[in-house]
Amino acid sequence: MRIRKAVIPAAGLGTRMLPITKSMPKEMLSIVDRPVIHYVVEEAIKAEIDDILIITGKGKRAIEDYFDRSFELEYYLREKGKIEELRQIKEIGEMVDIYYVRQKKPLGLGDAILHAEKHVNGEPFAVLLGDDIIISDKPAIGQLIEVAERRNSPVLGVEHVPHELVNKYGIIGGEKIENDLYRIKTLIEKPAPEEAPSNIAIIGRYVLTPDVFDALRETPPGKGGEIQLIDALRTLLNKKEIFARIIAGERYDVGSRVGFIRANIELSLTRKELRSEVIELMERILREVLDG
Repeated sequence: MRIRKAVIPAAGLGTRMLPITKSMPKEMLSIVDRPVIHYVVEEAIKAEIDDILIITGKGKRAIEDYFDRSFELEYYLREKGKIEELRQIKEIGEMVDIYYVRQKKPLGLGDAILHAEKHVNGEPFAVLLGDDIIISDKPAIGQLIEVAERRNSPVLGVEHVPHELVNKYGIIGGEKIENDLYRIKTLIEKPAPEEAPSNIAIIGRYVLTPDVFDALRETPPGKGGEIQLIDALRTLLNKKEIFARIIAGERYDVGSRVGFIRANIELSLTRKELRSEVIELMERILREVLDG
């Protein structure tokens, strides 16, 4: 199967990052000098996806504006001779074909994905969550696509987490069949450490097949009245094989305060024009802290 479409759920309320997310979508929080969702869309493009659907919600108009052309700003930059800035701004508006649909009520990730059914039109598709930035030589979603196209099955992105943190993730139990590839046997949402089948946690990357929509419709709402994707995948697991791939790369959970700070520091260090100044700043701050 060929994966050419991606879905990015971006309708969540961002409660872990309040109060800033009261007035700004969490997907638009800045990592160095571009919003979180820019990195996610860029990852999809690098994986040769050419059709992206973003699931938005109330107060998310800034996402649409960001990826739209801004002719007034382009004119201003051209008149001022700011050619590099003009190139960057035009590039954003021309990145890829992006479409939008609104999730009117925050009924969970499963419900958000259900809103994509008409758009994907019976094709397998990728899902990238905006809370996770993954920096890797090969795009994280591309690593899953490679397995999905070879196995003709859904694939979940996973990583090893400390055993004491398994209660914060969906956890898989499975059989290792290749290096970094597992055939899933069980899926458990946020288990207690003593009940977890492993410490292999599902992170924000998936390749799904269209039969997930029927499974989602069969899934009753769970805690908070939300439809959970992992519950639908558990139903689907009774009917077909689902695989999990350990993603190679550095993941940043930018939906948490510490993850957000870490992403800004570490990604600024990857920028040649910023690296030396950021290192100098960090050294000065550490000296001041240690000197008390």
